[in-house]
Amino acid sequence: MCGVLRIRRDLVDAIVAHARRDHPDEACGVIAGPEGSDRPERFIPMLNAARSPTFYEFDSGDLLKLYREMDANGEVPVVIYHSHTATEAYPSRTDISLAQEPDAHYVLVSTRDPHEHEFRSYRIVDGVVTEESVEILESYMFAHTGRDDTPDA
Repeated sequence: MCGVLRIRRDLVDAIVAHARRDHPDEACGVIAGPEGSDRPERFIPMLNAARSPTFYEFDSGDLLKLYREMDANGEVPVVIYHSHTATEAYPSRTDISLAQEPDAHYVLVSTRDPHEHEFRSYRIVDGVVTEESVEILESYMFAHTGRDDTPDA
């Protein structure tokens, strides 16, 4: 494993809730964040246009609207997520072939067990899948506020 997805607990809970709600169909969506930050912030559940338990597809009109909205807000898709309803949370050949965002974290949630879920994150670049660790945070803490806190002389 290399890399790490740092994500707030409320966003993880929102992804899992969406996956459970759409089960037995696969759920899908995006978490947008400020460009260049690698910080997932805005949860955007999407409709699985395929309405399938084995495949997901973003509605092309919804996806176009989402990308225009993110561009206007200076955001990028930091996390692209979907669920697997009957298999482990690992990208399928189809998932790998559809991965078009080399900087995104591809999160998969397995809802095959009704009492537990599997939550995993990957980078998918040029067909190569690399699992990364997931660090679930209560909130994002900033090491530097950007303010000058030195007292006036």
